[in-house]
Amino acid sequence: MLIIGLTGSIATGKSTVSTLLSTAPYNLPIIDADILARKVVEPGTAGYKAIVNYFGSNTPDLLLQDPATDTPHGQPLNRPALGRRVFGSTEERKRDRHVLNGIIHPAVRWEIYKALVYHYIRGQWAVVLDVPLLFESGMDLICGTVIVVGVHDPAVQMARLRARDAHLTAEDAENRVRSQGDVRLKAAQAEFRGTEGARGVVVWNDADKTELEREVKAAMANVAASSPKWWAWALLVAPPVGVGVAVWNLAVNFATQKGWERKKNEEKAKL
Repeated sequence: MLIIGLTGSIATGKSTVSTLLSTAPYNLPIIDADILARKVVEPGTAGYKAIVNYFGSNTPDLLLQDPATDTPHGQPLNRPALGRRVFGSTEERKRDRHVLNGIIHPAVRWEIYKALVYHYIRGQWAVVLDVPLLFESGMDLICGTVIVVGVHDPAVQMARLRARDAHLTAEDAENRVRSQGDVRLKAAQAEFRGTEGARGVVVWNDADKTELEREVKAAMANVAASSPKWWAWALLVAPPVGVGVAVWNLAVNFATQKGWERKKNEEKAKL
């Protein structure tokens, strides 16, 4: 089974691409890390309790104060309030974001692995792993292909974000964009994986949805050519071969990660 890592940055169109891939003619199952991230912090979960214990004492509006949303395990998290607490470039916000990620990421990883096993057993040709921080979390290691959805102009990204989330101030929007890193750098990292063989694919979303659909169609034609469906079935009926291919893929991706880190360090040294 081909694991297609789908990533980008906030307001670049990643969710739109995910929706396109989940419908005809692709009909691919989607493992959405954002949905799982909400699931693992629902009231009553270990993640919810850890967040309340850490942030509750100095974030008065951390929980929603609405009787309509009350549950037997408490009030849901006020996500905008939590976002204001962790998004930003100050040392305090970076520290809080690190703590929050340390609570959420391990639980989300476990849910992802369970979903991957489920789809593998069902004989899926491919599955889309939709993760905003795919590279940053290291989840690209398990992906045969990585698709980055990006825009060339950060101003377009900011405008789309504020149009989508009208409650955000200009500062809030800028903090959220910066917290997920420059999407153009993610595009470069995807291309570093190798455009031949579709190990790294970039879908640019600088225009309208019609153009985006054309970009996705071209990208998926490239992916399907490099990993045909018969290959997925061969790996399913021959588990030892499947394990060998998975180990080989991990080794290649690990070496690519190290090569990317060396490249970045060399570029920094030249400055």
